[in-house]
Amino acid sequence: MEKFIEYLDNSISLLRKVDHMTYITYPLLKDKHLVFKMLNEIYISLLGIINALLQYEYYYKRISLSQDSKQNFQIFKNKCALRYGISEQEIAKIIEIFNLVEKHKNSPFEFAKRDKIVIMTDNMHTETVTLDKIKEYLALSKLILKKAEARIRVR
Repeated sequence: MEKFIEYLDNSISLLRKVDHMTYITYPLLKDKHLVFKMLNEIYISLLGIINALLQYEYYYKRISLSQDSKQNFQIFKNKCALRYGISEQEIAKIIEIFNLVEKHKNSPFEFAKRDKIVIMTDNMHTETVTLDKIKEYLALSKLILKKAEARIRVR
């Protein structure tokens, strides 16, 4: 099986899991740690979708890939996104998710406040993550997956 199909299948599985956690598990348990788990799974799923698109384009020799993941993301952003109908706003949201996960990983302090999770950075700036934000990110991920699948699964 081609690598890009494996990436897509893994992303589909992750998004199903996040969907279940968002709409079934979280409302029952109200565990704030699930929010970070859902955010991380969305992040991994988006990475898988982007990797699938990059591998697909590379397979058909439309792009060349680099060892640097940041450079590969720039290739995705500049050469692949338009071909798959991924808008600038969607790319901005993807970058927002990536930055939020990075802040979460590097955060010295996080806490729950009402229905929000607050991530504090080194310079005392805060980022908040809510269930509504997770739902928005999940919808974005599903949309991008749908766009990727429409092109890749056709052939």
